[in-house]
Amino acid sequence: MSLMELTHWYDGPVELVTRRYPVNLLTMSERLRADLQAGYDLAIHCGQAPGSTQMRLENVGLNLRTDGTEILPDAPAAYRSGLPLPASAQKIRDAGIPAAVSHHAGTYLCNAALYLSHHYSAAFGLQTQSLFVHVPLAPSQVARENSDSPSMSVPMTSAALAILIQSLVASTN
Repeated sequence: MSLMELTHWYDGPVELVTRRYPVNLLTMSERLRADLQAGYDLAIHCGQAPGSTQMRLENVGLNLRTDGTEILPDAPAAYRSGLPLPASAQKIRDAGIPAAVSHHAGTYLCNAALYLSHHYSAAFGLQTQSLFVHVPLAPSQVARENSDSPSMSVPMTSAALAILIQSLVASTN
């Protein structure tokens, strides 16, 4: 939702290209590999983190699935982002939006997207730098579930993504 909101009003210095991947490792991997061949500067993957109170900029992608097996046999154990995530998180916080750098994207599809994005960039010699951002649930999702889980408004999460993009573009130019 946040990404769709962002694309409606963003008119910053970069072109945003969005993709929605299925929650299926094989299909996501194939589509991600093909998409990265277009040679993007940044690949910012987004997903939700139920229970999270802040934007979480994920720093490390592990070659690990939920069942403990490797995503890719004979590949590096992990990739760490070379992007200035602490500075970007600070800029988001300076705008009054909770944000932090996280060092573990879990072992589900979010982690796989981050890991594979780094791996494909390295394997194909691409300049694309990648990160994953976990966003809190939207208030409407929490209300629909009649839950007391933390949430963050869609306009706030889309503003945080815009700040993140501006911060990263400024640091890579």
